[in-house]
Amino acid sequence: MKNIIAIFFLLTAVLVPVVITKATPQSQENKAKISGTLSDPSGAPVGEVQVTAQPETSSASQPVSVVSSADGSYTISLPAGRYRLRFSRASFSAREFMLTLASGEYRTLNIHLDLEPLSSSVVVTAQSVPTPAQQTTAPTDVISRETIENRQAVSLPELLEFSPGIAVGRTGPFGGTASIFLNGGNSNFTKVLVDGTPINPPGSAVDFSSLTTENIDKVEIVRGAESAIYGSDAVSGVIQLFTHRGDTRIPAFSAYSEGGNFSSARGGGDLSGLIGKFDYSGAAAYFQTDGQGPNDYFVNRTLSGNFGYSFSGTNQLHLSLRNNTSDAGIPGATLTPGAVPDLFQGYGQKIFSANARWEFTSGSHWHHQIIGTDSYTRQHSFANQGDVFPYDSLLSFNRAAVNPQSSYVSRNFIATAGYQYEVENAGINFVVPGHLRRNNQAGYLDFRYTPIPRLTLDFGGRVEANGNFGTRVVPRIGGTYALRYGKGFFGDTRYRAFYGQGIKEPRFDQTFGTDPCFPGNPALKPEASKDWTTGFDQKLASDRWKLSADYFYSRFYDIVSFANCFPGGLCQVIPACQFGNGTYFNTDLAFARGVSLASEFRVRKWLFVNGNYTYDDTRVLKSENPFGDPSLVPGNHLIRRPVHSGSFGVNINYGRVNWNFIGYFTGIRLDSNFASQTPTHDPGYARFDMAVNYNVARGLFVTARAINLFDKQYQDAFGYPALGRFYTLGLRYAFAGKN
Repeated sequence: MKNIIAIFFLLTAVLVPVVITKATPQSQENKAKISGTLSDPSGAPVGEVQVTAQPETSSASQPVSVVSSADGSYTISLPAGRYRLRFSRASFSAREFMLTLASGEYRTLNIHLDLEPLSSSVVVTAQSVPTPAQQTTAPTDVISRETIENRQAVSLPELLEFSPGIAVGRTGPFGGTASIFLNGGNSNFTKVLVDGTPINPPGSAVDFSSLTTENIDKVEIVRGAESAIYGSDAVSGVIQLFTHRGDTRIPAFSAYSEGGNFSSARGGGDLSGLIGKFDYSGAAAYFQTDGQGPNDYFVNRTLSGNFGYSFSGTNQLHLSLRNNTSDAGIPGATLTPGAVPDLFQGYGQKIFSANARWEFTSGSHWHHQIIGTDSYTRQHSFANQGDVFPYDSLLSFNRAAVNPQSSYVSRNFIATAGYQYEVENAGINFVVPGHLRRNNQAGYLDFRYTPIPRLTLDFGGRVEANGNFGTRVVPRIGGTYALRYGKGFFGDTRYRAFYGQGIKEPRFDQTFGTDPCFPGNPALKPEASKDWTTGFDQKLASDRWKLSADYFYSRFYDIVSFANCFPGGLCQVIPACQFGNGTYFNTDLAFARGVSLASEFRVRKWLFVNGNYTYDDTRVLKSENPFGDPSLVPGNHLIRRPVHSGSFGVNINYGRVNWNFIGYFTGIRLDSNFASQTPTHDPGYARFDMAVNYNVARGLFVTARAINLFDKQYQDAFGYPALGRFYTLGLRYAFAGKN
């Protein structure tokens, strides 16, 4: 018996390994392996990257996916064949490679992943290179494409006014001038960029009435003086629009149509995708309405395109184009006592922008950009011969620039150096000669240093050489520190502080005006600001609840004002000018200080709640010419900037329904009719909007939205009625595209 047992164990020891070896699939032994390390631009490892291998032929096996570990390493095993290997993670640009693998082959593939500029967790505008949102030192707000679509926001002002620190002033419902006041600054103290191209008329404010959200992936708002990076106009902050880029090999497509009250209609569509190394995105839209009263019509047309070619993952060309054209009737300040609608006044605006960009690297640390920008603004205001006071005003502006920039990127330190040359042109029909020109150039440096993982420092400066006011130096410095890293209910706590200076060049007519009694002043200095902000971000409830709070103080000086000449005044009296004479001077001084609070809470997967509040105390400190305009009297608040404002929103995405309800409130605002010394005020109000879409079938949605749901009667500018209840109903078809 013992001999039989011994023979059994001997056979088991010999035969079992043979059986196991034969049972092992031969394909497992012959599989190819790819492994490597994934890192960000600074060289730090990137974990949680989805690595997907898609067989080139549909008849082949299913895709294989793995996820990189915390140290950035990954390994993937594949049968022999040809594959499209894709590396993707939120906040980073996806990378793709075509590989042919032989049986048993072992290959090492180390990849650098760049931050994705269109990601809502990456901020481009706050610094000279894209930066993770938590490392920005200036207060920022990012409006994502998801938010734009959920709110069904069409015009940019109706989207921006729900962001902290922003007040909107509109002279009428449709087509009236729309001004943005950021952190208490003047409307011409905010620089506006479209894909990096400035669209401000030189020294002037952007009229947002024509700007729409078509083909926009995200909007970034930076609150704080940023002239150290962007030069003139960035006195209170910067707003930048980012156009969508195609990212699917099977094209994405959408088309929509809607109609509403006031005889309103809107339609449009977009198409985007990838063809080999070429990416494309295009959109067109049309909106028209008769408006809510006589001569209140508005027509708006939008064309947008974004095209790119990738020679490699580190060598790319991009071209973006955008054009907004509008025409509107201007009935005037019909709420003013005794006023009647003006039936003969109109306004047309065209805003075009183009941006060409070449991005490439040399070595593992050097990143380069060569950027060309061009923008054109045309504004035509008129009153036909039937008007009591007919007039015709035509303004056209062009800005063209070239901007080479190089950055050295390492794990703890980033240094950027850039140069900009800009040519500004203007045609103003009441200034002789009709063509005006100004050449500017600048050099800038920007540094980001992370001495320890918790601390990021940012500092830099710009030397601006303007064709009129000469040379100015503007610095910026800031820091952000992680006070606490946490999980569970009490999460990360991060503190930040920022100081920056801003400058704004004078308008062309303020410098070059040729009226003998009211000439321009070639000796004008730039308007300027000094800006301090400090605040914190707090994450709670496993990062589902985010709170932020910021304190800001801005001092605006050398503000340009118009002064009448009188004996012993700033200028000499000209006897031949029977209606008096005057010109422009750098005289006024003002400040803005306040607090911005914001909260967003993902209550459930299907329920999202957010809100914000801004306290903005502005004051006129000094004004040489307050006569006839109470908004310039020292001690008064700055015009059309409420002390208290805020908003809240609720989004429910449940089943087939996406429902969005948002409210906006504002306190009383100082205003002026510019004809009397008696102060006027715009009363405070609360307004509510709603948007809903229902997914009828795959890709097909029924949409409905309402602005001013409860038909609140109010005014953003004295005498100009705001939009009453406006509602639309429509259909939208969307195909998301595939890779």
